Amino acid sequence: MDAATLTYDTLRFEYEDFPETKEPVWILGRTYSVFTEKEEILLDVTSRLWFTYRKNFPAIGGTGPTSDTGWGCMLRCGQMIFAQALVCQHLGRDWRWEKGKRQTDNYFNILNAFIDKKDSYYSIHQIAQMGVGEGKSIGQWYGPNTVAQVLKKLATFDTWSSLAVHVAMDNTVVMGEIRRLCKSNFLYAGAAVFPAAESDLLYNGFPDGAEVTDRLSQWKPLVLLIPLRLGLTDINEAYIETLKHCFMMPQSLGVIGGKPNSAHYFIGYVGEELIYLDPHTTQPAMEPSDNGCIPDESFHCQHPPCRMSIAELDPSIAVLSLLRGALPMFELVEHQPSHFSSPDVLNLTPDSSDADRLERFFDSEDEDFEILSL
Repeated sequence: MDAATLTYDTLRFEYEDFPETKEPVWILGRTYSVFTEKEEILLDVTSRLWFTYRKNFPAIGGTGPTSDTGWGCMLRCGQMIFAQALVCQHLGRDWRWEKGKRQTDNYFNILNAFIDKKDSYYSIHQIAQMGVGEGKSIGQWYGPNTVAQVLKKLATFDTWSSLAVHVAMDNTVVMGEIRRLCKSNFLYAGAAVFPAAESDLLYNGFPDGAEVTDRLSQWKPLVLLIPLRLGLTDINEAYIETLKHCFMMPQSLGVIGGKPNSAHYFIGYVGEELIYLDPHTTQPAMEPSDNGCIPDESFHCQHPPCRMSIAELDPSIAVLSLLRGALPMFELVEHQPSHFSSPDVLNLTPDSSDADRLERFFDSEDEDFEILSL
């Protein structure tokens, strides 16, 4: 019988409950009280898609690894944060997963996009093979910048979601570039991030129970990644409140980061501790059934999430925040500064002829620890 392999991170935190504190618990834009909403906190955490190491999946590239244990943790974190984007778009932020409850086709469409097989949009196979173009060998550990650039490329093939993915470089978000990337007339299946009507629509989707239909939109849903560094060897305390504010934003998809063999997906905080999902558990690979359904319990963390002190965080992070009075973590400008020399890669499509130029633009190296917020 196959059994999950637990690493030191999982063993250390698996059964540690939330502290009895009056401090609010923030999870991706939602606030809770430990005393009165503990079940709601755990349900929210459990509803996030949890991607961990897997074993016995089809060999990557036909002859490559059949497990990502020891090297795929950052790839799994990238899957988790991107899956949250798809959940918000197709199911809505208020969607919840419950054990034994029948889920919609959209849920299984999202899950199928990450299953460990070569034809899934965001599978470990696709990420590892696309990373070869970023200078990473199959089976080599990724930094967060590499996984962000790879996911940006893979998203161009996902016509069902039709996401606009932008990686902001040099600590600068250029609003003109984002508008140009997102403002395009196209038909897509899914929910609008900024719907035209307000009274009868969900914040991140269609009315409850509505069928997914092709919809003409003026604004493609945006996934924004901002790599930053907030100190030299330790995180500058001046940035801590701004970092916390990232998890208060309703648009936040979380933060990913880590050192080799120890990447995490941060989804919130309580007091001075960050809350995260840990990918360092090896589980058997899962196969969809003939009807497309997947045994999905292993894709949801059903124990209290892990926590770590904010002070332990490495300073290489990326977050999105507009908190007044706090030290800003990046620059927001209307037009691209003249000293920028990056090529125009905003309208990349699967049949783009700019692949070589795009490869040269992408960073070829990652720092030891970076975090990305979407």
